Amino acid sequence: MKTIHLMIFAFILIFVYSGTCLSQIKSSDNAESNCITCHKKENSGLYEQWKSSKHGEAGVSCLDCHGANEGEPDGFEHQGALIATLVTPKDCAQCHEAEAEQTMNSYHAQAGEILESADAFLAHVAGGHPAAITGCENCHGNKVKIDPQSPNKLARESWPNSGIGRINPDGSKGSCNACHPRHSFSKELARRPENCGKCHLGPDHPQKEIYAESKHGVAYRMFKDKMKMDQAEWVLGKDYYQAPTCATCHLSATINQTVTHDVGVRISWTLRPPISIFKENSQSKRNNMKDVCQSCHQKGFVNGHYYQYDALVQLYNKKFAIPATKIYEMVQKKGLLKKKASFSNEFDWQYWELWHHEGRRARMGAAMMGPDYTWWHGIYEVAHNFYFKFIPTAIEIGDDEVNNYIKNLLETDPMHTWLNKNTAELKQAIRSGKLPEVYQNLFNEALKE
Repeated sequence: MKTIHLMIFAFILIFVYSGTCLSQIKSSDNAESNCITCHKKENSGLYEQWKSSKHGEAGVSCLDCHGANEGEPDGFEHQGALIATLVTPKDCAQCHEAEAEQTMNSYHAQAGEILESADAFLAHVAGGHPAAITGCENCHGNKVKIDPQSPNKLARESWPNSGIGRINPDGSKGSCNACHPRHSFSKELARRPENCGKCHLGPDHPQKEIYAESKHGVAYRMFKDKMKMDQAEWVLGKDYYQAPTCATCHLSATINQTVTHDVGVRISWTLRPPISIFKENSQSKRNNMKDVCQSCHQKGFVNGHYYQYDALVQLYNKKFAIPATKIYEMVQKKGLLKKKASFSNEFDWQYWELWHHEGRRARMGAAMMGPDYTWWHGIYEVAHNFYFKFIPTAIEIGDDEVNNYIKNLLETDPMHTWLNKNTAELKQAIRSGKLPEVYQNLFNEALKE
């Protein structure tokens, strides 16, 4: 009798539990069906993007990405399901763990730190809050804020935003859809240089324009339809060879390297700050990039490129950036400027544009084999600003220490003494090789193999 009672109790438990599970499955199915039915009608383009994507083909549902857990700050009830509008690298890591980890540890994920930088300060004070939101933060990312009164819990000032370094409510950094736009999440799109051009262009980081000028960009435009960018596997020298894209050089696979989502593992110089320096583990990172180059170029060609590139960066550093920074810091430290706020004096803007715009263009142009950006958009404009704007403004301030430093620089440094010589003398120095000799040591300071 006891055994019979236990069996009856067990059957009751199984029935109740099964009913609960079935109701949950049915509820989940209903919620998923609601997603498809409603968004197919209301956002047909969004639906078709998802349906034709690898996610759609694999049965990855809306709730697989947008489903939220109790307690998540941006979770909200919607049509019978707890969801979140925001899909973060932490969410993507459920299936793409290695890719998400690489992304969150990359320079891309740190781009949101612009919120504390001079770039953001300038946008806020000289421009205004809407300019910072729709300009800086839409590439660099922002800190997404929670608004309990908003239908999706996201404050409208911080959403929408797909900036690459977005700081998400779940603590993760980054935005996968910055490179893999929703809802197609296309590998092909992420491999195309046009995709990177949303942010990597303009007067301060014109990588898209430099690439277009270079032979790499010319070859891409000619042969892009033959490059098999829609393939699941995309290995340089195996699946394609016609031209490199941004992804080829910085992220995608070679015969010797696997694909990475850490954009910094092949970059040896930092070209962002006023004065460039070699990055940590620069030799290893350079070797990673050389491996990419040597898929299509011989070793001597690759080494020659870096020999020239390193010398250009050293030229920018030593001839212009280091003395300009020294002068600017002397003026700042002594409180010599009339107005005290950053960027409230013309001198601030002259120094800023010398390194942040003109100097970056020169360095990036040399890195990517874009001669026009190296010279006419780069060092030419650096020199014009330095000699005929920045230096005269510094002299006008009227400080003896500053003026003595400038006088000594222009009269004794062989890179600057040309200003006090005549044209015939300088032409003879060029022809004889004496003037090029002044810069020879810059080539000797290249990163050693």
